[in-house]
Amino acid sequence: MTPDDTPSAPSPELLDALQHQVALFARRAEQTRLAGSATAPAGGAIDRAAYLLLSRLDRHGPTGVKALAAGMGIDSSTVTRQVAPLVEAGLVLRDPDPDDGRAVVLRLAPLGRAGLDEVRRSRRQLMALLTDDWTDGQRADFAALLTRFNEAIAAWQSAPPTGRAPAATEGDRPPA
Repeated sequence: MTPDDTPSAPSPELLDALQHQVALFARRAEQTRLAGSATAPAGGAIDRAAYLLLSRLDRHGPTGVKALAAGMGIDSSTVTRQVAPLVEAGLVLRDPDPDDGRAVVLRLAPLGRAGLDEVRRSRRQLMALLTDDWTDGQRADFAALLTRFNEAIAAWQSAPPTGRAPAATEGDRPPA
């Protein structure tokens, strides 16, 4: 570990700058999502909750509601509510759980895969456009730091209210 890698107490000015940039990022990300990207109109977009659910099913395969909820850090009723329109739209399929006939297993439907692939393609193009003057190393550094930041948020949200967050799980890491 080099001296630059050693955690230190951040200055209030640096914390103010970080929180301001995160707030700007959140606003601009939402504006970009609502407007659609440069390559796909908003009408064909998948909302954030649907994108995360479809991505999780794509990465982890058929999953029960409880396991999907646990992996995403939300409760089962939220998953059930968010999945219903995806099933109705033909993006997600419900199959009987082979281990428990009363439960269902959710899986990505072919239409859901096609929609997810299109959104990913569009988002890759937008990321390429936004980071056009970055090196691959800068993109990798940013992805690693943003992943670490998201993991810290997830750990903090699931931590007991006593202070420091526990180590994050790999559930929110992008696929390698």
